[in-house]
Amino acid sequence: MSSLVGGSLLLAFWAAGVRKRWLLGALVLAVTVVALSLVRAITGGIGDGASRTMNGVLVALGPPAIAVGVVRNLRAAGGVRIEAVMGVLSFYMLLGMLFAFAFGAIDNFGGHPFFASGASATVSNCLYFSFTTLATVGYGDLTARTNLGHTLSILEALIGQIYLVTVVSLIVSNLRRPAAPEPAPPTAD
Repeated sequence: MSSLVGGSLLLAFWAAGVRKRWLLGALVLAVTVVALSLVRAITGGIGDGASRTMNGVLVALGPPAIAVGVVRNLRAAGGVRIEAVMGVLSFYMLLGMLFAFAFGAIDNFGGHPFFASGASATVSNCLYFSFTTLATVGYGDLTARTNLGHTLSILEALIGQIYLVTVVSLIVSNLRRPAAPEPAPPTAD
C-alpha cells in the first residue's frame, strides 16, 4: 500500500509542475515511507498505527499538489479541460484515502476498536467505511464507536457532499468540448 501511496504522491507533484526541489523532497519522503513499510513487513519493528500514520502523511501531501496543478491547468487553458476534471476527481479519491488512514491510526493509537460492531479496522474495512462515508452512502454495516470517530465521519461526509455538489459539478459543467477542426478550404481544380 505504501508504494501505491508514494507513487500517487510523486505523480501528483509531477502533474502539478512543482519545482524540482519539492519533487525531490516528495521522492525522498516516499522512498523513506516505503522503506519503513518494508522494515515493518520484514521485522515487525514498526507498529501498524505508525505505518498508517506515515501513509496518511503521504496522502495528505497529495491534495495540495493536485489543487495547484488544477489551478495551473485552468489558467493555462483558459477554461476547463479533461485534465482539470481528472484532477478534482483525484483530489476526491485522496481525501477518502486520507480519512481511511486516519481511522486506522485512531484504531491503533486509541486503545479501543474503531468500529462499534467489533469489526477489525483492516485497511480494506477502513477504506470501505471511508468511501461510503465520503460518498454519503452510509450502508450502516460499519459505524464509528467513539466520539472522535463520529466527528471525523461527519466531517468526511460534509466535505464529500459539499465537494461533489460544488467543486466537481462546477468543473464538469464548464468542461469545454474540443473545437471541431475547420474544414479545409475548397481547392480550385
